[in-house]
Amino acid sequence: MPEAVIVSAVRTPIGTAFKGTLSETPAEDLATHVLREAVRRSGLAPGRFDDVAFGEVMYGGGDLARYAAVAAGMTHVPGVAVQRHCASGLAAIGLAAASIRAGMDRAVVAGGVQSSSTGPSLTWRIPGSDGSEQRIAPTFPHTDEATDDVSLSVGWNVAQRYGLTREQMDAWALRSHRRAVAATGSGAFADEIVPIKVTRRDGSVVEFAADEHPRSTTSAEKLASLAPLHPEIDGFSITAGSASGMNDGAAALAIVADDLARAEGLPELAVVRAWTAVGVQPAYTGVGAIDAATKVLERAGLRASEIDLWEINEAFASVPVAACEVLGLDEERVNVHGSGCSLGHPIAATGARMVTTLVHELRRRGGGFGLATMCAGGGQGGAVVIEVP
Repeated sequence: MPEAVIVSAVRTPIGTAFKGTLSETPAEDLATHVLREAVRRSGLAPGRFDDVAFGEVMYGGGDLARYAAVAAGMTHVPGVAVQRHCASGLAAIGLAAASIRAGMDRAVVAGGVQSSSTGPSLTWRIPGSDGSEQRIAPTFPHTDEATDDVSLSVGWNVAQRYGLTREQMDAWALRSHRRAVAATGSGAFADEIVPIKVTRRDGSVVEFAADEHPRSTTSAEKLASLAPLHPEIDGFSITAGSASGMNDGAAALAIVADDLARAEGLPELAVVRAWTAVGVQPAYTGVGAIDAATKVLERAGLRASEIDLWEINEAFASVPVAACEVLGLDEERVNVHGSGCSLGHPIAATGARMVTTLVHELRRRGGGFGLATMCAGGGQGGAVVIEVP
């Protein structure tokens, strides 16, 4: 059985939705940009790739992976849209690795793309009437305990279940910003970020080369001063500061069979060792990151203590804080360059972004195991384990 080897891993800088640098750049342009660069860096001719799998969320149909393939001149390569909400990028990586290990494909580009700034607004007819309403497509049956308000089902309910304090979550968010700012300043993202030229609304063209969501001015005092998102709920401790942002961005990884990589002399950056997805109660969606991590460790035959670096998406700070407590993790090995609270959360791209960051940071550190895990809308979770030799 061939191994699935990552031979390139890239991402765009992450933009702040609606008011940031990527706010006028549609998702198809972001997807095409990272696809081209992932293929170029792989060292494999574009004609050798079998498929493109891209996560996309809240786009109401279409197939951005196929669009990017055609736009990149890879007309013979099909594309598949992968939708597992926040874990879509991770699911795309698992799909690519599975096809390669099964011997069905030899080379696949996997990733995810999100333009929250330019995404469609979906209108639905109300059954039994001629009226309509704007809403997102349902993923689970709504109840009093489980609605589309993720500040409750991801942030607050997880904080309540594990007895987390606002001080713990604010402290995590502050550290996230400090780590992201430090990583940008030190050049830690230089190997993974692909600058992109964008046209602003006024017609000017700029090169976007660094994440713009992290805030160097964030302080403990500023975070403590923020109002809770639900002041009507007694003791509610989730704020905008301990939540991820709304963001734009894309990430892509070229994944090939190990024998193909050796035969072509491609850069073998990492091996995809295991992947998984889980379902949890929608009212406690944030738990999905913990359950997915537990399941993927079992599939990889590893213990949590054997993982050198962790990426746990900060959909809300409560998620990684709870995961560290439950799994017994050393916080110094978790989100070493920040995550959702600071870098932002371009939904469908985040999973691929996390694995991309793990690949490059583990290589800088001399190798080891990395685990990316996250919760996903509707009471789900996804996780991937990689090994950098």
